[in-house]
Amino acid sequence: MMSSNRRNFLRQLAVGTGALAAGIPSFASSPTAPSDRELRQALDQSNKQQRFNMSGYAAPKIDKVRIGFIGQGMRGPGAVQRMSFIDGVEIVALCDLLPERATKSNKIVTKSGRPAAKEYSGQNGWKEMIDKEKLDLVYITTPWEWHTPMALYAMEHGAHAASEVPIALTLEDCWKLVETSERTKKHCMMLENCCYDFFELLTLNMARQGMFGELVHAEGAYIHDLRDLNFSKTGYQNMWRLRMNGKHKANLYPTHGLGPIAQCLDINRGDKMDYLVSVATNDFMMNNIAKERAATDPFYKEFVDLPYRGNMSTTTIKTNKGKTMMIQHDVTSPRPYSRIHLISGTKGVASKWPDPERIAFGHEWIKEEELKKLYDQYTPEIIRKIGDLAKQVGGHGGMDFMMDWRLIDCLRNGLPLDQDVYDAAAWSCIVPLTEKSIANRGNSVDVPDFTRGSWKTNKQVELTLKGGGTTGVIGVEKKGESKQLNVH
Repeated sequence: MMSSNRRNFLRQLAVGTGALAAGIPSFASSPTAPSDRELRQALDQSNKQQRFNMSGYAAPKIDKVRIGFIGQGMRGPGAVQRMSFIDGVEIVALCDLLPERATKSNKIVTKSGRPAAKEYSGQNGWKEMIDKEKLDLVYITTPWEWHTPMALYAMEHGAHAASEVPIALTLEDCWKLVETSERTKKHCMMLENCCYDFFELLTLNMARQGMFGELVHAEGAYIHDLRDLNFSKTGYQNMWRLRMNGKHKANLYPTHGLGPIAQCLDINRGDKMDYLVSVATNDFMMNNIAKERAATDPFYKEFVDLPYRGNMSTTTIKTNKGKTMMIQHDVTSPRPYSRIHLISGTKGVASKWPDPERIAFGHEWIKEEELKKLYDQYTPEIIRKIGDLAKQVGGHGGMDFMMDWRLIDCLRNGLPLDQDVYDAAAWSCIVPLTEKSIANRGNSVDVPDFTRGSWKTNKQVELTLKGGGTTGVIGVEKKGESKQLNVH
């Protein structure tokens, strides 16, 4: 759902901290799927006693949330800008591998009327930032392989962690995040912005109200033609995303499609993912692109004949309660952007991606005026409260801003987060598990229970602003007028 402005922004900026280097997790340096022994160990962890249940956990209130940002390349500047509109936030520090990026983002901070943030840079600048600054929240927008070590370091040093997706690439790292969050009682949230899409939130609320009956099947995907960006020298730092696509035959980016439907199906909160099977096509394009470019540019020679993941991977997940989810991933084929958000129940179905948004309670999709009535009746409180302002601030149509605002509002009011560490682990573990299944001709692979049984009693995601909704939005321009807007 990227706008042309967003596409231009992506092309202009390189991703945040850290080229591939020593010290990154094993998944990033090993082209193999998890071994049977590693899978058994991960499943054995599920049978241990839970140290502390982070689902529904309300951390102590934080009146002024002091934030340190790591990664000021592709996603980082947008996060800084969005946070600059939120009251009760102090942008304390900015860090990137390249100092000029931190400096550039600091201009966003000062332009908003806030004091300049402290700047950190270099290979270990993020550790120095966490060590020196008394942070409440570390906001991570770096290459995937750095998400886990940075989130762990933040929690160990007294800060809540919020990370771009996926938050982990190995089963071991998923468990490290769970155990560290439980031990430190620090939130560990994966920043799955698609959970805050307006239609996804509408269907979640409708499902919660029983409008679709008993949900039996759901579908989600990440289908996005990233050929130009993946092969761009000025895109991802050190071509890290192309390298990942050249090492791992897996669904490398499952959470955008999975997150919203997992919430609709109450995964980790009444049901759990039991096992999955995954298959993938061959690569029909990436190696050809590498060869074409290498023929005229020696830079691309190292990317020729890598074991690229296939164009399309398709994964089916069975839940404990007998429901199914289908997840797809394709970032190579020339297709329109799609997340294939679909939930199907005993009374009806909702679908979006590709457009338009559609809902049916029988053989035909309801008419536009009927859909509008459903929006009027079932739009969740967060959209009614902040939706219009979110659209003005932006970030994938406003869902990024709603995600950030909700995170800060929860921290300031001592509320449980909409996404907890168990969601982060369960949605991210799809990466190594699909690699295992694909490598074994689509054989089924068990999904670990990161809640260690508490999924049976964990409460559903809260869809009201009960106890919160008090955080203001400042400095938003509305209808051509530059003025302060407060939401209380």
